[in-house]
Amino acid sequence: MDDLVIARLLHVLGVVLWIGGVGFVTTSLLPAMGRGRPAVQDLAVFHRLERGFARQARVTVSLTGMSGLYLLWRLDLWWRFADPSFWWMHAMVAIWLLFTAMLFVIEPLFLDRWFARRVERDPERALSTMRRLHWGLLAASLITIAAAVAGSHGGL
Repeated sequence: MDDLVIARLLHVLGVVLWIGGVGFVTTSLLPAMGRGRPAVQDLAVFHRLERGFARQARVTVSLTGMSGLYLLWRLDLWWRFADPSFWWMHAMVAIWLLFTAMLFVIEPLFLDRWFARRVERDPERALSTMRRLHWGLLAASLITIAAAVAGSHGGL
């Protein structure tokens, strides 16, 4: 197995674990919240579960970024960023940057405290906001994955 196979393997596995986790949280965990229990209770449980996922997501987002950068360098694919037909490359980088910023900067430095204040004021609305944000992130991620798979196989 050569270095390119290993890099692609790590890249795809990283995306699967990272976006798969976002998919689980968005489509299973968040919809189960607020069904017969106070939102404050559900949000406390969610926060504990999400901490574990955040650790895993930090590792897989980092792995995805490093393997993607390696593939860009090793295959000398920088030129794709100048070609509009490879727009999906920009989308991959944008999604990666968004999640990296969320996991390493925004969430720990700002979002956790901001969200805790919102939960204190209006837990139902905070839960609703969280659901909408997760659906937006998941939709953008899935569109990007679909475009990247199609684009990398000549489908776009």
